[in-house]
Amino acid sequence: MKHTTRNLFLTLMLALALMVSACASPAPTEAPAPEPVATEVPATEAPTEAPTEAAAPANPNIILATTTSTQDSGLLDVLVPLFEEQSGYTVQTIAVGSGEAMKMGEEGNADVLLVHAPASEVTFMEAGHGVDRFLVMHNDFVIVGPAADPAGIKGMATAAEAFTAIFNAGAEFITRGDDSGTHKKELALWKAAALDPAGQAWYVETGQGMGASMIVASEKGAYILTDRATYLANKDNYQLEILVEGEPGLLNIYHVITVNPDKSDQINSEGGLAFANFMVAPETQAVIGEFGVDKYGAPLFFPDAGRDPAELGLDG
Repeated sequence: MKHTTRNLFLTLMLALALMVSACASPAPTEAPAPEPVATEVPATEAPTEAPTEAAAPANPNIILATTTSTQDSGLLDVLVPLFEEQSGYTVQTIAVGSGEAMKMGEEGNADVLLVHAPASEVTFMEAGHGVDRFLVMHNDFVIVGPAADPAGIKGMATAAEAFTAIFNAGAEFITRGDDSGTHKKELALWKAAALDPAGQAWYVETGQGMGASMIVASEKGAYILTDRATYLANKDNYQLEILVEGEPGLLNIYHVITVNPDKSDQINSEGGLAFANFMVAPETQAVIGEFGVDKYGAPLFFPDAGRDPAELGLDG
């Protein structure tokens, strides 16, 4: 009732103002009309209109399940706010291992994934859990450890050599053990070296993300496999050095995947696709390519959208 009375009062006041304006004495006719004031805008140009806001999405909430490295490196702290500002969507980011992120997709608990486990991603797509899968970016894995380097791996040409030296020395090694993309890569490297560290006293599992596992490695003076971006973004927190790097087999490749809406009637497929398209858009790719340059002198990730996967050694 208060709102109705307030609106009626405002309406009456507006009508009264119009009546007073209509009855006011006209300005003297003998006064010359003012000369038009010149403007800086050429006469041939139309006046600039105020920009119109994009229509709000029907369902503005998106769940992004992603690897911890994109969170720990700080990349998502840049990209997510940019996407939200441009699109009107709100992103709930859940940073877990790539395996857990894909499990969330299988169960219909995420709308879009940003992951780095290519072989598992192919299996995920072939099983019908995803609809779209786009190549986004890459960086690389590195083997880090204490400056003392008890296994003597510094400068070795391959991860297989380094892992063999660590195995033979019984030097402490930290594994995430969480089915993440990094954990999957680590297991593949042990397999390539024809070694199985499971059950060894020096092989310590954390079950945690990359940043937390790096802290454990630092505290224990142990070796660990990590992505370069997480290491560089947080290296001041660790007593660890890069000891082995540069092998083609250490490439670390990221894709964005939209989840099949058949998994749940709660899947926001439009929002998931909007985020996927944002990640591969030229403007976003440029931001990715510049991320870290100002602080480290080189990007933490290299944009790959539209690139032939075969160039990165991928079958698909």
